[in-house]
Amino acid sequence: MTTVEPTVPGPTVPGPTVPGPTTVEPVASEQATGVSPYQHYVYAYPHKTAYRPLPERPPLRELWAAEPKDALSLYLHIPFCEVRCGFCNLFTRIGAPDGLTGAYLDALERQATAVREALGETDRVRFATAAFGGGTPTFLTAGELERLCDIAEHRMGADLRGVPLSVEASPATATADRLAVLAERGATRLSLGVQSFVETEARAAVRPQRRAAVESALGRIRDARIPVLNIDLIYGIDGQTEQSWLHSLDAALAWRPEELYLYPLYVRPLTGLGRRATAGPDPAWDEQRLTLYRTGRDHLLAHGYTQRSMRMFRRADAPPQGADDHACQTDGMIGLGCGARSYTAGLHYSFDYAVGMHEIRGIIDDYVSTTDFAHAQVGHPMAHDESRRRHLLQSLLQAGGLSVDDYRARFGSTPAEDFGPELAAFADRGWLTDDPTLVRLTPEGLAHSDAVGPDLFSPAVRTAMAAYERK
Repeated sequence: MTTVEPTVPGPTVPGPTVPGPTTVEPVASEQATGVSPYQHYVYAYPHKTAYRPLPERPPLRELWAAEPKDALSLYLHIPFCEVRCGFCNLFTRIGAPDGLTGAYLDALERQATAVREALGETDRVRFATAAFGGGTPTFLTAGELERLCDIAEHRMGADLRGVPLSVEASPATATADRLAVLAERGATRLSLGVQSFVETEARAAVRPQRRAAVESALGRIRDARIPVLNIDLIYGIDGQTEQSWLHSLDAALAWRPEELYLYPLYVRPLTGLGRRATAGPDPAWDEQRLTLYRTGRDHLLAHGYTQRSMRMFRRADAPPQGADDHACQTDGMIGLGCGARSYTAGLHYSFDYAVGMHEIRGIIDDYVSTTDFAHAQVGHPMAHDESRRRHLLQSLLQAGGLSVDDYRARFGSTPAEDFGPELAAFADRGWLTDDPTLVRLTPEGLAHSDAVGPDLFSPAVRTAMAAYERK
């Protein structure tokens, strides 16, 4: 599970059989609203299944020529993992034959060189934030992580020690030598995918791991003194109860993580759990996940955490991560690696996308052999309407919501003028606060974020996603 370029489900298929909830909060539910609360996890818009090959393959130099480049985000993608979890549909492969990680870093360096040249004048380019995601970046050896940092610094010009740098890891790969490299090179945040501290639940999610190994990894991370520790946990696993969920939460809280991400389990096509799923809706599973979400939310709020989104909770006294003036709604992103995406105002672009192992391996092999990184290959044009939708969607899914004045200053209109019917529907369900200055979700609206986001997809994006052929 990732918190930088996290996984986004395709059309959802139902989850495994789960015990019914013991208590249900008397608020809006699927039965009351007719809306499933778990449709799509929207961390970026549009989703990659809306991307298509770009016949003209526009030069990057032209795409970035008129873009502001003083507060960019830099993302480096490592598409390797030691094991693939049953719920995972990230772009990643299991293991790497001898020499593949080195060849991948060679290609990443070629891409960085081409992209940095396309960005133009050095003094006009500045990165405000950086992240290594995957896959599992710490699948790389300590020496390879050094090289990854060198690519970010020396090829792209990112000051890793001067900006927030987030890195994803798994318990098995969070070794002392790797963590030492990351700490020395400026990592400010380490995100560990734990998912559950209960071994039977980890096995049910097809993530076999020992509790002792997880605890050892957490100890090494704290010893490395990386300022922010994030722990990912999942609710809705087969056999999970409110008691076992609270057990995992308390096990995580014992480490006083600065951040916790709570993810609902999705069961998706072409994944390990997806092969065991059955067709049809599952309202009981939806209610169970909502109950566990509320239990987790309330537990963390009671333990001094603040809610930043449906998934993200941050300790109220957590140290600041440093200056971060990148705004995902307005500023551009440079993605390096075959699973990364890049954002300009007019085009979102990447490489081909797949979930199946055979197809992923082929895409990685193609990337490794690529010599021309100066053109965009696959993407989705961002018309003016799509930019408005993206801005509203990515702001609304944060607990702070969207300032009406900020939206008007950028687009010359208000969210209500542009998206009146959608916002009215949210308000009718009790999902919006009554505040004329902010478009903000209520606590129940935040709980239904995975229904709110998809409701804002444009017809063109819906059509493209529906036409995507899974591979």
